[in-house]
Amino acid sequence: MSELVSGIARLNPFSKRSDVDDEDKGEAIDEQTVAGGGHASRQSAITKNQLRVSRALKSFLAKEGVLPEDELGVDQDEPTSALREFLDRPHIHVPAEVLDRRYPLPDYFISSSHNTYLMAHQLFGESHASAYETALYTGSRCVEIDAWDDDDNKDEPKVTHGYTLVSHIPFRQVCEVLRDVVDKEAREERNAAPIIISLENHCGAHGQLRMVQIMREVFGERLLSKAIRDKGTREQEGGDHVTLAELGNKIVLIVEYHLPDEKDSDDSSDSSEDEEQRKAHEQYREKKKAVNAGGIIPELAELGVYAQSVKPVNNSWYESVLENAPHHHLINVSETGLKSHMPADSPRIAVHNSKHLMRVFPKGTRISSRNLAPVPFWGIGAQICALNWQTFGAASQLNEALFSGSGGYVLKPAPLRLGGNGVLNTGRRKRLRLHVAGATDVPLPHDRDDEIKPYLTCTLVHPNDLNNLPQKRKTQPYKPHKLTGFLHKENPAPTDPLWKEVLEWEYDDNELVFLRLLIKSDDSFARNPLFAVAAVRLIYAAPGWNFIRMLDLKGHETTCTLLVKLEFQDL
Repeated sequence: MSELVSGIARLNPFSKRSDVDDEDKGEAIDEQTVAGGGHASRQSAITKNQLRVSRALKSFLAKEGVLPEDELGVDQDEPTSALREFLDRPHIHVPAEVLDRRYPLPDYFISSSHNTYLMAHQLFGESHASAYETALYTGSRCVEIDAWDDDDNKDEPKVTHGYTLVSHIPFRQVCEVLRDVVDKEAREERNAAPIIISLENHCGAHGQLRMVQIMREVFGERLLSKAIRDKGTREQEGGDHVTLAELGNKIVLIVEYHLPDEKDSDDSSDSSEDEEQRKAHEQYREKKKAVNAGGIIPELAELGVYAQSVKPVNNSWYESVLENAPHHHLINVSETGLKSHMPADSPRIAVHNSKHLMRVFPKGTRISSRNLAPVPFWGIGAQICALNWQTFGAASQLNEALFSGSGGYVLKPAPLRLGGNGVLNTGRRKRLRLHVAGATDVPLPHDRDDEIKPYLTCTLVHPNDLNNLPQKRKTQPYKPHKLTGFLHKENPAPTDPLWKEVLEWEYDDNELVFLRLLIKSDDSFARNPLFAVAAVRLIYAAPGWNFIRMLDLKGHETTCTLLVKLEFQDL
């Protein structure tokens, strides 16, 4: 009988489908997006003078004793000066230590983008040099360039996505955009942190030589072309790696290094490919193998001063010492390849990553630009989790939470740095109690009226969660009293919901635990739409009641604020 009922439910056109996670989706990123720490160095798009607080929440703050009633201006529309200051108070405090740039480069998480040249879908999207500018100004400090020979002009390599149907752009044009960003940052005396290029080479010897010549010509002294100090070359013997501060605002290149018997860790096809796409994918793999057979020319290899990218052929890289290693190896591995070693070998991988760089990229079957889940990989010290920067989905929101206020580089926790044991869990249990008061000015799409039933759904994202199944809690949907509203002292509009609830989680204490907060509407006979998002790294959370500035699905700041308090308890 239960099977019959469930079968009928699947046939019901009005039932809500749960097979697609709409909470992971975002909209297209642009230059106003807050994606990975970039907003730390530019003015906020929305000032505190543009914010308001609902009467119900002002009354709530008075009852909680946060501010005196006369300072809250409960019965006036314009916020008082005291309330404006409270609105402007940050809901996070980023410790000064995590922004310290005097540590070796492997000691940092680096805000990173994948397929940076793409504006949209990985198979059919447009390639634009301006996408690099958008990624860098919204927080990315590691960008990817896929370089191919241009059959129409052998002297000008192109940037594109290989076997796909996307357009291409000149390699030179991408370099000019990166140069201009470095110069602009220097003029504005901000950031002064290196831009790292992850160069995926598909060019033959002549194309590689032309790339070297173009980079030296366009970048000039901005390009890191030799070791900054002698001891920076002693990494394999345990010497200090170059520090982030010493790199300044140089352009740093990751160059491929091909190990003997190297396997392509991204050669799987996607089940959704049609026959034409599968043939194109196979041609791409054959062409890629032919290029790799020729290797990297010495002129290009020497530009990989502090990062030579290898795809491991065995486990020696974390079990002992990487066999046939270059002078500064960077492990370049797909999410599925790395996850196959977790959690059994996680501590040893984390110890490796305390001395060497690692880049994790999305599996090849993520053709729709959906992202890998970065938190478990950060949890083992992977510095570079390359995210598709096209949309502001769940991974981008978590990336923003980690890099908020940083300019794109964040110091890793001590257990993940040199001398640490690679184990981030402290062995203690924690309880989080999230006190949710309410929100003001929930943003609605232009085609949506205010007949919504908003609720807050929250997920606790933990590095131990390898299956991307975070603990979820949610409030009850808010609905104003229409017929009896006059009986209720506080009866705010649907876009100013009042919840007054407490959500609880228990978890293993860890410095890389995050909380995602989503405002949705409990719509009948439809998937619940998502209106506003935010994410917080728990160790950054400010004490007491705070207003969280919510973002829309493009990652833009909004006038929506969420009043919450995070309370922690040791168990």
